[in-house]
Amino acid sequence: MKMKKAVLMMVVVLMIAGIGLEAQEKPRIGVLRFTNATRIEWWTVSVAREMSDMLASELASTKAFTVLERRELDAALAEQDLSDSGRVDPATAVKMGKIKGAKYLIAGTVTSFEKGVSGGGGKVRFKGLSVGGKKEKAYIAVDVKIVDTETGEIVDTRTIEATVKAKAAGAGLSLRNFSIGGGAHKKTATGKAIRACIIYISEYLSCSLGKGKDHPCMDKWERADEKRREKTKSSISLE
Repeated sequence: MKMKKAVLMMVVVLMIAGIGLEAQEKPRIGVLRFTNATRIEWWTVSVAREMSDMLASELASTKAFTVLERRELDAALAEQDLSDSGRVDPATAVKMGKIKGAKYLIAGTVTSFEKGVSGGGGKVRFKGLSVGGKKEKAYIAVDVKIVDTETGEIVDTRTIEATVKAKAAGAGLSLRNFSIGGGAHKKTATGKAIRACIIYISEYLSCSLGKGKDHPCMDKWERADEKRREKTKSSISLE
């Protein structure tokens, strides 16, 4: 009898713990527009917005966060203003004060970009042209900052890198009107490198914010960061 009571008590405790975990709120985050600190010629406001949208979508797909998208938030606020105007049936009006703010804001800055072409053509870096060759190689690095909206403190930073090889898109292709999401550009090394970097950022945030800095998932990111630092130091030559 005592054994049955003990088992029953354990089941109750586990059920309560499970309910507590389900009720635990996911981190609320917002993604700021990306900025550019390099000389890449294809950078535009549109690209900055596309990268922000891509990251918001990737973060939402992880199911680890409540992602607050700025344009959707503006639409929700407009709906609230309409409801408050008195022109909407009170029975169906949107209740005011129900929108939750973001706990963290994610800021990304492109700090490095290189592009090369090999296999019969010249190598081009920091330029908007793809000249000759059979293979493209693109490298991009993004500095990610996580800002606590309550304190304004930068609680975490990380440099995320991606390198991708792809078939060359052809001689003389201008990337001044570069678009990540549409056209043939998304199949280029540059487009693929950007997409890969966004995915890596999402995976890092899912680990650091979603699971915590002490989680074993952080090990691979620490190793990657150490490798990046060593590579950077080895490229420095002091005479």
